Amino acid sequence: MMKLFPRRRRARRLEKELGKGLWRQAHDRYVRGLDRYHQVIEGIEDDETYSRLVVIGDELADQLDTVYELCRQAESSHPSQDLQVPGGATKLHSSLSRAANHLATTAEAAAMVRLGHGQAVAVRRRADQVRAALQDAQDSSV
Repeated sequence: MMKLFPRRRRARRLEKELGKGLWRQAHDRYVRGLDRYHQVIEGIEDDETYSRLVVIGDELADQLDTVYELCRQAESSHPSQDLQVPGGATKLHSSLSRAANHLATTAEAAAMVRLGHGQAVAVRRRADQVRAALQDAQDSSV
């Protein structure tokens, strides 16, 4: 029961800073992709491969603060109560969506490694696409 209150406080803070619409959704999609990635790699038995994928996962997790800040700034300058992209925010939203999509494909690539049908280099390539999309998002938010 004790964990309930910090979770509620965090949810209220996210709602206050990211709103209930588009920017909250963009943030939450990234978080779900990150959670999925970490769930997938937990099943990898080879220690060397697991370690390589943990490093990649840590790099992706380090980007969460950037995603949060981009979404917070976007909510401040382009408030959204629904899923309509506000005028002037199309490029930012597109870049954030691409980052979340690339994160999902990074988790898929990690799943292929886990199943023995893929290589860690493919996971790295996908993770680099996440970072590139987030760099685009940062460039468009300036």
